[in-house]
Amino acid sequence: MSWYETYRQWELEAEKNPALKAKLEAAAAEEELEDCFYTSLSFGTGGMRGRLGPGPNRMNAYTVRKAASGFGAYLLHQSGADAKEKGVVIAYDPRHESENFVVESAKVLGALGIQVHLFTGIRPTPELSFAVRELGAAGGIMLTASHNPSSDNGFKVYGEDGGQLVPAQSEQLTGFVERIEDELQIETIAPEEMKAQGLWHELGKDMDEAYMRHLLQLLPDREDAKAKRSQLKVVFTPLHGTAARLAADIFNRSGFHAVETVTEQMVEDPDFSTVTSPNPEDPAAFAYAKRQGFAQGADVLLATDPDADRVGAAVFSEKADDYVYLTGNETGALLLEAALSTQEASTGGVMLNTIVTSDLGEKIAAAYGVDTWKTLTGFKFIAAHIEALSQADDASFVFGYEESFGYLAAPFVRDKDALQALLLLSELAAEEKARGRSLLDKLEELYEQYGWHKERTLSVTREGRHGGQEIAAVMEAFRESYPEIAGGQVVTSVEDYSTGRMTELSTGTVHTLKLPVSNVLKFHLENGGWFCLRPSGTEPKLKVYCAAVGNSRTEAEQQLDDLYRDLSERIHAYVT
Repeated sequence: MSWYETYRQWELEAEKNPALKAKLEAAAAEEELEDCFYTSLSFGTGGMRGRLGPGPNRMNAYTVRKAASGFGAYLLHQSGADAKEKGVVIAYDPRHESENFVVESAKVLGALGIQVHLFTGIRPTPELSFAVRELGAAGGIMLTASHNPSSDNGFKVYGEDGGQLVPAQSEQLTGFVERIEDELQIETIAPEEMKAQGLWHELGKDMDEAYMRHLLQLLPDREDAKAKRSQLKVVFTPLHGTAARLAADIFNRSGFHAVETVTEQMVEDPDFSTVTSPNPEDPAAFAYAKRQGFAQGADVLLATDPDADRVGAAVFSEKADDYVYLTGNETGALLLEAALSTQEASTGGVMLNTIVTSDLGEKIAAAYGVDTWKTLTGFKFIAAHIEALSQADDASFVFGYEESFGYLAAPFVRDKDALQALLLLSELAAEEKARGRSLLDKLEELYEQYGWHKERTLSVTREGRHGGQEIAAVMEAFRESYPEIAGGQVVTSVEDYSTGRMTELSTGTVHTLKLPVSNVLKFHLENGGWFCLRPSGTEPKLKVYCAAVGNSRTEAEQQLDDLYRDLSERIHAYVT
């Protein structure tokens, strides 16, 4: 069927749906109809994410119904009547249409006889994960596009362990979604009927309290520790997202009484109107917090993304007389070392991070006798290992993180948890302040001990069909001809996760990789640095991760600059 024939079907549906009709007219006026209808949104390992609008290639009530229907069929196939009884937990962030998408998802699941547990207001992604485990639910749905632009929304799914589905599971789920030929004809049931049948359950303060009790247990309940916390000056912003109320409450209850919030960004705003991007990885997102931090003499600035699974930090430097932003790798290293230094020594400890995360964490873990297990990019892989470790007798989870500002210390949640990270990073900052130091001093101490590790990510965004072809061309070019030199350093080996092989370039020796197949290339350099190319699974972009290691800050930064510049020139030769 051509895109225009699909469009005509939706046009007929719009005759009985004024809202859809208006959206079709708007898309036509903007000359984007073909892009809305030429294909369907892909349902991958991260669920489904895309721009809001009409058509199968946009996020809307009909594509959400299709995703929910496929998820329901998957759960019934997996567990049958048990899935109906256990039900599905559904939560959402403040994005446009999120609340409506919750209801649409519930109506589809209800028609399948599956109970739903819906939060009555916006909630963080980690609380959704927690609730799935707390209720013993069959799965969960989170309506969010994380830190994407306000024009986007998304549909993330979770298994009964509270973690996102890994590829083998998501491929099976995708099969159920793709069997649905017409998203316009999916059966639903009214909420009122669901309530009458006992299929509709609402979640609120009781679940919040259960989640926060677990959060509070992360910190020592000692008066000396609380005294230190009360002296730390923090400015916090949820960037208009789900962490607003819970974070303010948990800070206060744990003894951080000198926390100020950015008032303008404590309100729900689907347009994220005070920031260009609601992404704590971007220093620009801290503009309001930084201004307030200077006014109030804050030691630390903290920001979470809209669904509160990522946290970013900036630390005041007296030397620079400015706030210094921590990378995700730096925050992860600080939190990891703090966790290991306060835990009792034990055999079989395992730290989890990804193949694009700095090697600094692995060196810290080794110094404490803790193994590092590497995974593909995506916290779902870390969550899967946590579940396996929970069943093991000779190994245990101690910490997990990834470079993209996601951290997990305690496995009562099985996704990255910004609320956990907020508390633990603030606790470490309070400890350092009590010693007359800052987080920057602690970080420099780690660098001096384990080597200066510096990383930077090049992101190349290309929208639409042509953009996807350009990204594919870059990956193909690097696969067809491995670079021998990058950033002035010899390339020693390449890992191609699409074939599951690692090749030593000097000898041609081939080794088998143990991780799942994925469209990822990683090149190792003679000086201990590396770079990795990975098309994003949730956004129309190619990510190029660059890492350098040196004996000093200057040496590492120079190597990183050379590598980044070289790769940027090579890649932009393939994209316009």
